[in-house]
Amino acid sequence: MHRLALGLALCTLAGCAAHREPGAGPKPPAAARDPAMQLGNFSVSLAVKDLAASRAFYEKLGFRMSGGNEKNYVILQNDTATIGLFQGMFEKNTLTFNPGWDRNTTPLARFQDVRDLQRTLAERGVTPAVKADEASTGPAYIMLIDPDGNPVLIDQHVPRPGAAGR
Repeated sequence: MHRLALGLALCTLAGCAAHREPGAGPKPPAAARDPAMQLGNFSVSLAVKDLAASRAFYEKLGFRMSGGNEKNYVILQNDTATIGLFQGMFEKNTLTFNPGWDRNTTPLARFQDVRDLQRTLAERGVTPAVKADEASTGPAYIMLIDPDGNPVLIDQHVPRPGAAGR
């Protein structure tokens, strides 16, 4: 009897996976069931105090300039890593995604538009701190704030796919 009670207790704690009917049991969280969002090229945007000093530091790590205006921002790359150094443009370090661009900022023929991403996020219960104009078709961005206060910028620099001729 003691073994039966112990077995039932262990089975309860383990969820009785072996005794579960097909399709029964807890479902994965909604985000796990939803298709992945195509957020685009990823980089970390760093808010820096001295652009030249920060650039020199990251160049010592093997990063090389791939874009920017050298006045208040530069984009640096090293192998698969991309960082942006921004002086006086961002208050905090920011995770940045660029729908419609590949790693070399080459526009993509097919991608998920930022306004479509915004609608999907709304369906998932995520409200952007800054929203894109749904009626627009050109470049646009949204800003999210994660639960720890970290900014997440989804910044699309190209028109909505198929909108070039409009």
